[in-house]
Amino acid sequence: MGTGLMVEIDTSKPHPARMYDWYLGGKDNYPVDEAMGRQMLALDPRVPVMARVNRAFMHRATRWLAEHGVRQFLDVGTGIPTEPNLHQVAQQVAPDARVVYCDNDPIVLAHAEALLRGTDEGVTEYLQADVRDPDAILEGARKILDFDRPVALSLIALLHFVSDEDGAHELVARLLSELPSGSYLMVSHATADFTPEESQAATDKLKAAGVTLALRSREEFARFFDGLELVEPGVEVPQLWHPELGEPVPGQDDGVIPGYGAVGRKR
Repeated sequence: MGTGLMVEIDTSKPHPARMYDWYLGGKDNYPVDEAMGRQMLALDPRVPVMARVNRAFMHRATRWLAEHGVRQFLDVGTGIPTEPNLHQVAQQVAPDARVVYCDNDPIVLAHAEALLRGTDEGVTEYLQADVRDPDAILEGARKILDFDRPVALSLIALLHFVSDEDGAHELVARLLSELPSGSYLMVSHATADFTPEESQAATDKLKAAGVTLALRSREEFARFFDGLELVEPGVEVPQLWHPELGEPVPGQDDGVIPGYGAVGRKR
């Protein structure tokens, strides 16, 4: 897939994907993203560690799924490519794994070619769509993935940017509704459960900059998995979810990681 088209990137306000890229030491961000990122660091200097812990959770969960027979992945809210990407982890275990990436940010589209470098056997494709339009995501994914076979739906560090007013739980249920029995949901999500004051300050700063932050409690997070069979150890802070499947992130044990991760199977 080529990306030789002009993409219009809004640099007037920070964007979560570009801030995440800045936390991870990437170069695909703008002064407005760095400025907000530095404000977040002033509230909690461990934000880059949290970003890496979240990324490491994605690697371990993808590895677990591939090792348990999943060969199709739908990754919504892909973000800017940071190696190893989901398809690289999945195809290392299962070279024939098929991966569809989906994001609404034009800067991700501009980097789609980097995302699409899969193995010869595996298939990797990219869709530009918003999680708030699940029908468009499903329509596009159905052209690439076989919905008669299990699909892992990946929503990594995405849903805390989708408010209840936008129907976050309903959007997840809609995406899962089209996937067959034996499919999986993998989610990571920030929470205010452990750091309420810092979390409220971060929410307020981002809101003032035009960015929604919907930090959910453990109970609210668990609701995304209603009707699914949770994979052990269930809802857990991200670094404690199957730590044996990857290397620890430097600094992850030096303080609280205010988030949750989980994987669930559709019966």
